[in-house]
Amino acid sequence: MPEPLRNFIALPEDTLLVLGARRNPPIASPHGNTDTEIRLLTSVGFTTLSSEYYAAAARKLQPDIVVGLGDIPVRQEAISLKRKDRMSDRTEVWLRDMVAKQGTIDEGEKAWSIFAPILPIERDLQSWYLDHLLDDMVDKISGLAIYDAYLLDNLPDQLHHLPRLSFHVPASPQELLRHVRMGVDVFTVPFLADATDAGIVLDFTFPAPVRDGNTSARRSLGIDMWSGEHALSVTPLSEGCTCYACTKHHRAFLQHLLAAKEMLGWVLIQLHNHAILSAFFTGIRASIEAGTFDADMTAFEAYYEPTLPEKSGQGPRVRGYQFKSESHDPHREKKNPKAFKKYNEETILKLKAARSQQTQKRPAMTDVVDDEALLGLVQLDEYVVDADPDTHMKDLKVK
Repeated sequence: MPEPLRNFIALPEDTLLVLGARRNPPIASPHGNTDTEIRLLTSVGFTTLSSEYYAAAARKLQPDIVVGLGDIPVRQEAISLKRKDRMSDRTEVWLRDMVAKQGTIDEGEKAWSIFAPILPIERDLQSWYLDHLLDDMVDKISGLAIYDAYLLDNLPDQLHHLPRLSFHVPASPQELLRHVRMGVDVFTVPFLADATDAGIVLDFTFPAPVRDGNTSARRSLGIDMWSGEHALSVTPLSEGCTCYACTKHHRAFLQHLLAAKEMLGWVLIQLHNHAILSAFFTGIRASIEAGTFDADMTAFEAYYEPTLPEKSGQGPRVRGYQFKSESHDPHREKKNPKAFKKYNEETILKLKAARSQQTQKRPAMTDVVDDEALLGLVQLDEYVVDADPDTHMKDLKVK
């Protein structure tokens, strides 16, 4: 059966398609959620999304996994108790809407799995939501969406068997390993794209290599390709890597692409970084199967630096979600000033009168008058509108 969204984005059949209303990292909206709608950023700006519409979209688009809507503030530094109560109430209602829509699937229509959001607040403050989840919906959901991995220990025992998709933003591979140990199964990894934008080639493996006894220095998690030391290097981006970028190109070529601001440079880095992270998770699975994960994790933390290298070059572009979202303020200075200043009503009337007189006298001059009118916007108040354009334009000062 055709899957509209998968076909539209040309996603391979062997890749899970996850539908969610909250990207990672999340974007703060200038306005808050309501009892029936959430606020989110789209390609054309901020808008509202109702739980009914979201459930209908899930049925229409037929993804593999649908993440339930959660009333989760982006800025969680100071959430009041009253706000936390609303988070629990709204999330419970929205999840019920999704479960109800799933129940209307016809025979032969593709079924999709629901991942219930677990709020990033204390268990006792979302106990009402969790109780209803366990009593009424636990047999209708297939997994959990986690927004704070460090609260996993507080999950009810009846939910421990469900897979966990994490939206907790990890800062490094070491934090990914800590989340694995806490029980997270599927991850979103924003630092991969952040490293690519910064021109940093990821360079780590799990388990870590055996440490050379002659040095105690930790190895960097990545290589800054903006550095001039790579300008003449014909070695692969990362030793031992078999990705397309490493087997077909070398560091000097990639450094040249970045310096020339060629988008291909960031594309090759992204291909490589995905290969490194894929091999990283392959190593994690093998380590867990072998029963050596804890020891391998300790060795990894001792072998590599705790953070990724600092950015030294300019990224390829600034995307919309990288701008700070702000509510409309008429007194706030605009980022892009207007090209032309605003003129008063008297000036506009003069301009219209000049055009009317010229077009009536010589209709063939319409296009010329349009150009002359544009020029005349500058210091028009200092001149008297004349029927003859040559007279009007003769002493005009153009700035």
